[in-house]
Amino acid sequence: MKKGIIFLLVVFSVFMLWYLFLKPSDYIINFTSRSLPGTINQSIKLWGMGLKNSSVPTQKNSQNIFQTLTFSDSIYEYNWKITPMNDSLSKVSVGITDDKLTNSIANRLKAPFFKTDFTRRSENTVLEFMKVLKDHIDGFKVTIIGEEETPYKFFAYVALTKKQFHKAQGMMENSNYISDILLKNNIELDGFPIVEVLEWNKDTDSLTYNFGFPIKKIASLANLGKVKFKSLQPQRGLKAIYNGNYITSDRAWYTLLNYAEKQKINLKETPIEIFHNNPHMGGDSMKWVTEVYFPINDTAPKN
Repeated sequence: MKKGIIFLLVVFSVFMLWYLFLKPSDYIINFTSRSLPGTINQSIKLWGMGLKNSSVPTQKNSQNIFQTLTFSDSIYEYNWKITPMNDSLSKVSVGITDDKLTNSIANRLKAPFFKTDFTRRSENTVLEFMKVLKDHIDGFKVTIIGEEETPYKFFAYVALTKKQFHKAQGMMENSNYISDILLKNNIELDGFPIVEVLEWNKDTDSLTYNFGFPIKKIASLANLGKVKFKSLQPQRGLKAIYNGNYITSDRAWYTLLNYAEKQKINLKETPIEIFHNNPHMGGDSMKWVTEVYFPINDTAPKN
């Protein structure tokens, strides 16, 4: 009997030591979202950057994001873990910790039994993000078309490097510039604006890409400064149609990559986007059309 009590006391002591000092978070909030991890990843970062009391969110990898939020004299650490459950559902687990040890211990002792300012703030903050995420998901649609050859185009473009969520900003900053150069040189357009991604670093959210307009090929071209010219050669690709604001057209990228993984199709992570609508004309962005292609990597070993 005495040995049993001692054993239980040891187990309880070890548990309390882990719970108070080693457990990763003071409080954990879980929810599910009908979206892919990439969409949630980008949404957390954009939302976090828009908060005055938030640090810039950073990631250990695409499914683990860290940020700090300041409330009065308290600093809370938020660890977001995103886990795919199936093709259309992801689980998000948010571990929240007060960065002050005494507060952290108090939170862990109270959280299972009481609603505190800490738990209320944590729940309200996560609920705020959940609403932002739902509104975002409701604001776009991705339709998989399947295998289709990328179009051949002769392309006038400028080379850009931007953060992934600033891709559309780079387009807007250069659209009039390129158009004016082409107009002054009597070069005729031959289609909708195009983004050709050359490099996509998902760890740093960095894009190197060409943005410009297809033009009718002419015999000779003068030096036009930043505006360069090339031929976009047709190649086998996987295509989707994205309806929504161009700022977040990369949501189609995650859908195509997820589809390709399930279908065991090897893709080059260098998407091409063709934008059918002029955002300056306004209107319902759900009616805007973007063709999104990922070239198929025919040289990669089969899965």
